[in-house]
Amino acid sequence: MKNLQLPLSEEVARSLKLGEIVTVSGLLFTGRSRFHIRAIENNLFPPLDYEKINCFFHVGPVMSCDDGQWEVVSCEPTSSIRFERYGADIIRKFQLRALIGKTTMGKRSAEALREVGGVYLSKIGLSGNALRDQVKKVHTVYFLEDLGKTEATWIYEVKEFGPFFVAIDADGNNYFSELDHDVASALPEIEQRLGIPANYQFTDVNAEA
Repeated sequence: MKNLQLPLSEEVARSLKLGEIVTVSGLLFTGRSRFHIRAIENNLFPPLDYEKINCFFHVGPVMSCDDGQWEVVSCEPTSSIRFERYGADIIRKFQLRALIGKTTMGKRSAEALREVGGVYLSKIGLSGNALRDQVKKVHTVYFLEDLGKTEATWIYEVKEFGPFFVAIDADGNNYFSELDHDVASALPEIEQRLGIPANYQFTDVNAEA
């Protein structure tokens, strides 16, 4: 398993293979829906050096403050596909080299990652409590009063944070899309083996009642 040092370089990002398992060490920033909306629609975002902090963690953390020191209680990655409307614009605006989240992202974000030389990393059976112990320091927080602890942008210093796997590589290849293709290709043989007729109509679970 490879440990990636942050900030991530384009050279390292482009060397990563689809499905490769990695951890990350260094500084990253957090955000979820309000970060995306404000950054793109209102041009309002934390005044970070995005060349030095170029890893974006999709999360709504649980935080606590003791004697003025912030600590992470839990930081479970949140589903990234729901940010797809703004994902590509965020990637290009901040020239992000890495995004960390859960599930996957869409075609527009994959194309933006290909353009800038970045990767999307997805969780592997992790709990937010396990990840908490890999956050070595909470450096600062932005927009806490405006947005609250969950939607605010936190700056974490992490060590061997993960593991995650490369779900979208810097060539724009998507692990889940390739998995869907492999499943679709294998399905006819499996149906034949199970005696399911080729013209069998499965129930459409999305059909309206």
